[in-house]
Amino acid sequence: MEPLHSTSQVPMLPMQPEPYRIERVHKDTGDTFTLELKPAAGNAGFAFKPGQFNMLYVFGVGEIPISISGDPEDTASLIHTTREVGTVTRAMRALKQADVLGIRGPFGSSWPVLEAKDQDIVLVAGGIGLAPLRPALYHVMNHRSDYGKVVLLYGARTPEDILYKKELAQWRSKFDLDVFVTVDRATGNWQGNVGFVTQLIKRAPFEARNTTAMICGPEVMMRFTAQELIKRGVAKEQVFVSMERNMKCGIGLCGHCQYGPHFICKDGPVFSYAEIAWLLNLWEV
Repeated sequence: MEPLHSTSQVPMLPMQPEPYRIERVHKDTGDTFTLELKPAAGNAGFAFKPGQFNMLYVFGVGEIPISISGDPEDTASLIHTTREVGTVTRAMRALKQADVLGIRGPFGSSWPVLEAKDQDIVLVAGGIGLAPLRPALYHVMNHRSDYGKVVLLYGARTPEDILYKKELAQWRSKFDLDVFVTVDRATGNWQGNVGFVTQLIKRAPFEARNTTAMICGPEVMMRFTAQELIKRGVAKEQVFVSMERNMKCGIGLCGHCQYGPHFICKDGPVFSYAEIAWLLNLWEV
């Protein structure tokens, strides 16, 4: 069995990006898009663990860390979903099919999908936090007999901000996966849940004492979600969060992502809540 936080083997030239060609660009929401990439130099494929991230480099502009959001068992293509929030992502969104990006990675720790065998799985996502959790869900569904109940709780600001709408509909149609979606504010003809994603925890069907929970979203959302899961009976050590913040180099050299005693890019981005609960409650850390 692999260690709880299995960090990828750093490549021989970890600061040298490899060229990847854009196969498809998909607009998910008004400010969010997905890139499907394939090796431009004829590489055999790309292996990663759910929860890991890559550094994506737009030539002449810069690079940013983005979690991998595709199926870990599909090594032929590389999927990244991100939001347009700055110079690099703005340039990235302007790229088209056949354009080339630089990729470094994969880096970081992973979701404990192997350690969670025989347990119920609860995935809680807020906004674009569904993207880093999607590989974990792919893995669990690809190996469905290894797990108990599987629950996805997803919250978005509005119905227009919901990611992967078609895939969510497919997931909701499965008999062995429970999917609950809520929005902070209803618009249009939305008839679903309204409220914060934490409100879904009380009625989600899982056995708390035999559950591994994985959370990704804004830090305040992850803090309150973890607290609600613990109130329900999930062990603090079985709650995991993804801290994707301030990463610059990906290999722990620049120190930009230091978080208390941790470097997010090397020790994370996936942490046990028991490890970092005290940091999440400190102001301006």
